[in-house]
This record gives sequence, C-alpha cells and structure tokens, in this order.
Amino acid sequence: MTFEVSLLVGAAVLLVAVAAVRFSTRLGVPSLLVYLALGMVLGESGFGIEFSDAALTRTLGTCALVLIIAEGGLTARWSTIRPVLPAAVSLATLGVFVSTAVVGVVVHYLLGFSLRDGLLIGAVLSSTDAAAVFSTLRWLRLRPKIMATLEAESGMNDAPAVLLVTLLATPGLGHAFSDSALTDAEKIVYELAVGALIGVAVGFAGRWTLLRAALPAAGLYPLAAVGLTVLAYAAGTVLHASGFMAVYLAGLVLGNARLPHRQAILGFADGLAWLAQIGLFVLLGLLVSPSRLPSALVPALVIGVTLLLLARPVSVVLSLLPVRRVLRFGWREKVFLSWAGLRGAVPIVLATIPQSMGVPGAQRLFDAVFVLVVVFTLAQASTLPPLARRLGVTAAAEPTELRVETAPLERMRADLMQLEIPVGSQLSGVHVDELRLPVGAVITLVLRDGTGFVPHEQTRLRTGDSLLIVATDEVREATVQRLREVGKAGRLARWITGKAGTVEN
Repeated sequence: MTFEVSLLVGAAVLLVAVAAVRFSTRLGVPSLLVYLALGMVLGESGFGIEFSDAALTRTLGTCALVLIIAEGGLTARWSTIRPVLPAAVSLATLGVFVSTAVVGVVVHYLLGFSLRDGLLIGAVLSSTDAAAVFSTLRWLRLRPKIMATLEAESGMNDAPAVLLVTLLATPGLGHAFSDSALTDAEKIVYELAVGALIGVAVGFAGRWTLLRAALPAAGLYPLAAVGLTVLAYAAGTVLHASGFMAVYLAGLVLGNARLPHRQAILGFADGLAWLAQIGLFVLLGLLVSPSRLPSALVPALVIGVTLLLLARPVSVVLSLLPVRRVLRFGWREKVFLSWAGLRGAVPIVLATIPQSMGVPGAQRLFDAVFVLVVVFTLAQASTLPPLARRLGVTAAAEPTELRVETAPLERMRADLMQLEIPVGSQLSGVHVDELRLPVGAVITLVLRDGTGFVPHEQTRLRTGDSLLIVATDEVREATVQRLREVGKAGRLARWITGKAGTVEN
C-alpha cells in the first residue's frame, strides 16, 4: 500500500476501535477482544494483510506495554496502594513463580511437553495483564483493598514474568550471562531490585525537576512526565535491570506528586495508554493465523483450566501466607483475587519472545496462548460482576478518588478557565462582584504572590493575579466576552449577552 492508503486504513482502524469501546461496554465484552477481532479481520483471512514478523511484534508490543504500565503507575494512588503493597509484591513475585511451576508440571504430565517447555508455557501465562485489569475492573465497584491489590500486582508482575520467559527461552539455560558469576535466581533478584531503585530514583528526580521547571507551555508537562517514565524503562534495560519494574515505580512516584497541570498529565497518559492498547491488540490479531487456531483449542483449554482452577488459586493462597500478619484476606476475597487474575496482551506478547528467538514449537505455543486469552478473558470478564456481588466484595456506591479528580467538570458540562491579569488591564482594581459574570460562571480561586485563596464579592483584583474560573458550557463564551470587555473598559463596561437585544449594566 502507498503511504496515503496506509494512513487512511490506520485512521479508520483507530476510529473504529474508539467507537468499539462504547459498543463493547454495552455488551459487557472486554474491548481487547474487539481489538483482537479487528486485527484478525484485517489479516490474511480477512482483508488479506499479511503480517508474520514476531520480532517486530515483540518490539512494538514492548513499547506499548511501557506506555500502558506507565499510565497504571501515574493513575495509581499511593494512599490506596500502600496498605496492600506487601500483598501485591508477594503476588507479583512469589505468585509468578508458583503459577509457573504449577502450570509447567501439569502441562508436562498431561500434554507430554518437556518440563522446560511446560515451564516456559507457565512463565508466559504467569503475569496478569495491566491493560485487561485496568480497563475491566475499574468499571466495577470493588472494595479498595481488592482493587488496589489487583492493580498493583498487574503493574509489577510483568517484570519477573519477562525475566522467566527470557531465561527459559535462552539456549544454554543458566549461561545467558557467561561473563557474570550470578546464578539465574540471583539475576532475577538483581534485576527486580535494581529496576525498582532506578524507577524510584527517576521518579523523584523528575518530580523535583518538574516542580521547579517553568516550562513555556502547559502541553510540555505531560510530554515530560511520560518521557520520564520511558527514561526509567530505558535506563533499567541498559543497566540489565527490569525496565518494567522501573517504569511502573517511576509513574507511581510522579503520579502522586502535586505536579503542575497534573490533570493534563493524567489525561494525556490515559489517551496514550488507550492508543497503545488499540495498536497492540490489533497488531497481535494481525500476527495470528486463524487457520491454525482450531488445532490449538484443546491444549489451550487444558492449560487454561489448569491456570484458572489450580495454578492461580494456589499462587494466591501461598503468596498471601507471608503477609497474613500485616494484611488479612478472607476466603471470599481470595476467591475473587483468584478469578480476577485476567490475562490479556501481556501473555501474547511474551509468547512472541520464544518465536523471535527461534525456540522449537514456539508457533504452537503462541497459538495456544492466543486461544486461551480469548476464551478465558471472555469467560472471566463476563462473570466478574455477578461473582463480586455473590461473594460480597463490592463497595458502596460512592465516587472513587479517580472519578472525583478527573471527571467532575465533564459530568457538569463545565470548563475550567485560567486568566492572568496583565499590566495595563482595566481588570486591575475591579471588585469581584463588579465583574457581573453570567449565572453559571464563578471565580473559584485567585493566586496572588504565590498564595492561593478563595475570593469573596469585595475582593479587589490586582495586576499579576491568576484567576481560575469555572463556567458551564452555555455561558462560556459570554464569560470570556465579559472579561475582555472589562479588561478594556473597566468596571463600567456593558455586558452584551448572546441574546439579541438584551443588555445588562
């Protein structure tokens, strides 16, 4: 295809994918399945686009996961994660190893795979998917402890899973780093620990810098924040540490700082994460060959049942044992944690690692993982709401911190405007009540000499004041017009509204 045609197809796919979010939400189907289906429709069995580059998919998939995990860290609240951090860390490390071992042994004995191949399959499927968890569970009203545990686990468990898959897929297991005396177990500990240190260091350094840097445009702050999380990932990989651990913790530190234009940063990260999810799942749908999927159905069902009914519950129970003195989970909560361990793009991307490394049987592994993700994501996601109600793990119907911070103006159909009074403006010296803003507009905050305060009717505006003004959609233009008129003519300026013939003094 020519560049113009490719751009046309890409734009059409993006718009269809965006519209599919509303469609999938109404049907209760995870949007990731819609994106996978869209990729398959575009592929060799649909519109005929041939794509079989596993190495490129691995590279682009890793880039997409970095953005998705960064958004998870940026939007996570430390006050919510801190109480459940021991449980989340245990699930993301010990839980990954236990799940890998259980699936590996069962697959070895039931399906006749070698033990190493069985462990490789277990490692590929050991990580819950951040994109699936964030996009599915945030629609449910769950107890904060459960929600925070699942989100933190999915943000952190990609790192050990990637390490395990890479080790198991590397020829000459145990000698991947011939110039190092580290054993494989020590290497995993090193990568996780150093990755965590790098992420925290980049996060705090970025926080210090952004709080003191006066960037010339508000749009640069979101770019800088996301760039810092990518920097954390790159620094981690260059130092042979876990980049995924680094990017999540860097995002967590930055997201919990009172950065300038924080809401713009979170909105930008959310948009990038959606774009990454769409591109990633469509790409994975393109990579798969539908003609091979029927032969992968039986192995996928066996592995999936093992994972869902045995490996995940065992890993949850064993992982929560070491932290039971500091954080208690009832049996109902453990059941929900076991069932809500959603798999999504991460296992499919991990399955491209053996493909790109030329591991024998890697194509069969990829097909089985693809079928497993589709079947069990649909089964688990559709049953989560009734299961949560049946187990009694839902929370009261109150707005969460995320919704309060990101959505109030949108829900009220209002805009937040910022105005700085320049030198020579007639707004200087005008009292707030003399502005006579239209009904539906109000000055909510005045920043003067570095100090913010809520103004009253007799507050006199000064040159250099920064005003935050909330106005509904209906009166936004009238508010701007009134402020401009007062800025030119002072308190005696007449306010001409949008209604013909209506004049107020």
